[in-house]
Formats: sequence, structure tokens, C-alpha cells
Amino acid sequence: MADVPKTADKTAQGAGLKAHAPKAEIESFLKAAREVASVAPKPGSGRLIFGMDATMSRQPTWDMACALQGQMFEACAALGGLGVQLVYFRGFGECRASGWVGDPRRLMELMSRIDCRGGHTQIGRVLAHVRDEARRQPVRAFVFVGDAMEEHADDLCALAGELSLVGVKGFMFQEGHDVAAASVFREIARLTGGAYARFDAGSAAQLLDLLKAAASYAAGGRSALARLAERPGGAQLLLSQMKGKA
Repeated sequence: MADVPKTADKTAQGAGLKAHAPKAEIESFLKAAREVASVAPKPGSGRLIFGMDATMSRQPTWDMACALQGQMFEACAALGGLGVQLVYFRGFGECRASGWVGDPRRLMELMSRIDCRGGHTQIGRVLAHVRDEARRQPVRAFVFVGDAMEEHADDLCALAGELSLVGVKGFMFQEGHDVAAASVFREIARLTGGAYARFDAGSAAQLLDLLKAAASYAAGGRSALARLAERPGGAQLLLSQMKGKA
């Protein structure tokens, strides 16, 4: 991320690795991140950044969400030609990113090491990280899954505008009914030309459908999403909201 130096191993980034985070846990995460990054995406692959809120409010549905996100990675792998990076935040200023991987299934092991911890949202850091990655190499889309927004809305919208300028579309998936989060998530999706959708514990199948549709767009662009939208489901919902032809 913008304000975080890279680790000595360039395949992984430690975001917000501060003294309050246990050293052993940091080393465990970075070791796993280096291992998954060893399967690098092929040159010219589509790229998708997957961000998730791992703060304590998501604990009740965390296992379900992780299982669905793991299935999304399986779907990404089936699409082929897609590089994926995992970013998450939790706790007090803790925000970390994996390296880019060409076999998204490898991220499932990394994700299994993450548990929820109390803290405020850090969506701005995720957006800034996506922007910085897109400036280094093309990133077609990012997915964010979260349930709250505790930051300045104008700051997040300004970052979303920057993402639009570098051609990154945002797919914002909200868990629950938080009104403030819904308003800002919708606006981030609008500003980036992406899409917004809400889900809850009773709509797991819908979330998986939406995640797969976003991955399809990242791998093959609007034409791939349009083909998927020929069948009823999440692809139709996302496509109906998206603007632009890319």
C-alpha cells in the first residue's frame, strides 16, 4: 500500500505491520504469502484484487463468507488467465496484502489463516493500494466485501475517482443493512463504473453468484460478463449497473 514499505521479499507486501501485531503471526502470514506468490500470473493476464473487512462485526458470518470466497477463487482458477491478489484489514491499523498469484486456489490457504479482530474499517487503505497497484500494472477490477464504513465518505469517493482514472472497476458487496455503508459503497461502485449488491447470512448462494460474476469480468472483460449474463443470476445484476464498454 502507498504508505507501507515492501518486505525484503518482493513477492509479498506487509501492510501496517506494526509492533502491536505478534511477530510470530506476521512471520507466518508473510511466509504463506511468499509461498502463494511463487505461482505468478502469466504476462497479460487479467488482474483482480480481492479485499475484505476482517473486523469483529463480521465474526458471526465469517466462516460462511470465507467458504464462499474460497469457492470464488476456485471459479477464478477455472476461468484461467487471471491473476488475483488478496488484501484484508482488521484490528488496530493492521492491513496486509498477498503477492499476485496465477492459481487463485492457493489463496484459500492464506485466507484460512485470517480471523476477525476488533477495529475500525480501513477501506481507504484498500482503495489506495488498488490505485497504486494499477499504476504499476493494469488491474481490471477489485472486489470488496464488508459490512460497515467508519471513514470520511468524501475521502473514499476521491480515491474511487482516482481508480476510475486508471480504469479499475469496483464491485462492492455489502453484508447486512448499514445505511452509511450502503450509501458509500454504492457511490464507490458508481464512480468506478462498477456495481453494488447487498447480501446477508440467508443469501449465500447470491453472494457466490456475484463473486463469480465479478471474477468473470476481471478475467475476460465486459464481453465475458455479458456471456455469463445470458443466464439469470448475479452477472445480470452487475451488468445492469455497469457503465462504459471496457
